[in-house]
Amino acid sequence: MTVDTDGHVDLLDLADETTTGIGEVQDVSDTFTDGRYLFTSSATTGVMTVIDSGMWTWDHEDHFHYYRGEPKIIGTIDGTGEAMVTPGSSGTGVYFPDSGEGAVLDNDALAQGELTVRTEFSGQPHGGMLIPLSNLTLLTRPGIDATAASVQVYDADGELVDGSSAECVDAQGTITTPVGIVIGCDDGALLVTLDGDQVAFERIPYPADAPTDKATEFRAREGRPTVAAVAGDQGAWLLDTRRRSWQFIPTEAPLLQVSAVDDREGHVVALGNDGRILVLSAETSGTIAATEPLLAGTLKDPALLAGVELTTDQQRAYLNAPAEKQLHEIDFADNARIARTFATTSVPAHFAETGR
Repeated sequence: MTVDTDGHVDLLDLADETTTGIGEVQDVSDTFTDGRYLFTSSATTGVMTVIDSGMWTWDHEDHFHYYRGEPKIIGTIDGTGEAMVTPGSSGTGVYFPDSGEGAVLDNDALAQGELTVRTEFSGQPHGGMLIPLSNLTLLTRPGIDATAASVQVYDADGELVDGSSAECVDAQGTITTPVGIVIGCDDGALLVTLDGDQVAFERIPYPADAPTDKATEFRAREGRPTVAAVAGDQGAWLLDTRRRSWQFIPTEAPLLQVSAVDDREGHVVALGNDGRILVLSAETSGTIAATEPLLAGTLKDPALLAGVELTTDQQRAYLNAPAEKQLHEIDFADNARIARTFATTSVPAHFAETGR
């Protein structure tokens, strides 16, 4: 699914390569997805829009069910500044750092085409996050400055759960794995798990000899326990949430984005600052394949580069090239081969992979 610079939302079907127009949104500055819905955020208007791709997958562990419905724009939530959206299994968290206000959307209602707020929150403005965890909610709390310093648990009524909090200095970046929720902290990762109605916090510190650049944004193949993050200009971080361990993979060139495939071969796909897609190996801790530069024009425009998104699934990686008006499908297991390139009629300023 793409959003162009004029706000047109289009859905490209990878099976038959047809494109369907869904509608329009305005002044999009960032996007988020849970694999079905696209959430667009506007820093200028404070509007967060929910768009249903009509395509999703249900994991039954030993097999998958694939569903298709009618793509449509469901509705909007008004806030102050740019929203941060964090999807969860039963709810979707929406947080506005500029105001400190947030809400949890009901996912069952979204599936029915309705936008229903389950719980609302209001606190001190800060660069934090709001994360649904079953019928509970994790919400960061600021320290003496405008950064997050700890994570607290709230019940279904939005009331603070006594004794359920953990320190997480300068909390940045979160992702949900089959093991639990990962939150990036100044000294490593905070892993949050749920056993019944009991929340447990586990700290996964960085290795003693680790680079000083911490992980602030996590990406991974859907449903896998190992996630990846950029390690400053030195390479990539891998966090195995099952083993509670970090691995550092150095690269010659700085990375812009990195995503863990977490397959048997240990593939990790990255976007280099020169516009190439690199395939890294968790087994050898090195680069094993690379494409030619794919973003020559986009790299010259910071506004367009901000909307570039690298995603991975079991067999392919996808990348939008806004200035080039292209979407690339990369076979990372076949020497980073460009499997398909889709030309777009307009600038694909934002991109998300849905239906997975």
